[in-house]
Amino acid sequence: MTGGSTVHTELQRIVDTMAARVGRPALIEDRRQRVVVYSEHTGLIDDVRRSSILRRHTTPEVIAWFRQVGISDARRPVRTPASPELDLLPRVCVPIRHQDLLLGFVWFIDAAGDMSDEDIATVTEAVPDLSLALYRENLLGELTSQREAEAARTLLSDAPETRAEAVRSLLADGIVGADGEVTALVAKLVADRGQPLDDPARVALEHTLVATRRWIGPREALHLVRHDHGVLLLCCGRGTNRVSTEAVAEHLGASLRSAGGGLPSVARGVVGVGQPRTRLHDTVASYQEALQAARVGVQLPALGPVVAWADLGIYRVLARMDAQQLGVAGVHPGLERLLRDEANQVLLETLETYLDLAGNAHATAQRLRLHRTTLYYRLQRVEQLAETDLKDGNERLCLHLALKLGRLTGHYRPAR
Repeated sequence: MTGGSTVHTELQRIVDTMAARVGRPALIEDRRQRVVVYSEHTGLIDDVRRSSILRRHTTPEVIAWFRQVGISDARRPVRTPASPELDLLPRVCVPIRHQDLLLGFVWFIDAAGDMSDEDIATVTEAVPDLSLALYRENLLGELTSQREAEAARTLLSDAPETRAEAVRSLLADGIVGADGEVTALVAKLVADRGQPLDDPARVALEHTLVATRRWIGPREALHLVRHDHGVLLLCCGRGTNRVSTEAVAEHLGASLRSAGGGLPSVARGVVGVGQPRTRLHDTVASYQEALQAARVGVQLPALGPVVAWADLGIYRVLARMDAQQLGVAGVHPGLERLLRDEANQVLLETLETYLDLAGNAHATAQRLRLHRTTLYYRLQRVEQLAETDLKDGNERLCLHLALKLGRLTGHYRPAR
């Protein structure tokens, strides 16, 4: 039996004994409110407890609510009130500390408010043994997480020698099964009104990555949380292909939406998907594509919650450029003049549709539900105001690129 298994068995024994002594189910969470172990559950249970057991962690809105109650700073047992909005029953929370270091919490549902002071004292007496076991569990878990995170971080290094060493370490430690195909996904939570992500959002981001890894299966993925995004690497041994990668991306996107929905600081979530590579050594190339795809998805919500690098079209080129420095004027000065006046919005949308449809006037009129005469008038106004000639192929190319660049930089935001 491994050290980690022995420690977990000890935690299970302690929580089962504790639950039997006080006559009610008990659940232990770590300091991030991820479920560590729980006793057999019978009797009354609310949706929060049920969800925590099924998902192995609670939701961001529940975490935020408990923080407001003060459990993170508590040194003594806390009785927490009910929250009908969260379908949360009253609880008794006993903080678990090791030398004043917060390790986690013991939770009891106390719907009737009849958990006695003697029962709470019984639990408190068991906390020293519990804190020591949980400390060992956390230490083993942190060491494993740090080793995996460091390996993932090194795989994304620019130095080939460093990446080669990371591959050797991953294989030697058994973190991945074999050296083979790998695909990178980048998950971004978009903060409301351009604000930086707060701590609850970062915690939610890591929860979604961990939950998706658990859904995929062991030794088939790595994850890493960076300052403004998360990385999920779908590793070899899982026979990744376009369909399975899409399924993982959709699952991750759905988890992001669920996590972000409970956080007022988050507007939405975006998942970028890179192209697969045949060796772990080349992971960084897939990651760079996934990161660029996610960044484009942040700027262009119309692309949807999952954005694949392979499907970006002209944005693959524009995303690799210094778009802000080049600017619309650097591609077509005349279009930049049109963008300065909001009154030209209809003309710009007409021009983009016309160029998207390869200059087909009949198809453009149908798409915009315009009379052909109206379409020609608008296009003529574009030529006059932008000082351009739509019969010139080079001019059409520059205008089209400038419009897409304007979308990417936020200088052009069509209503449709």
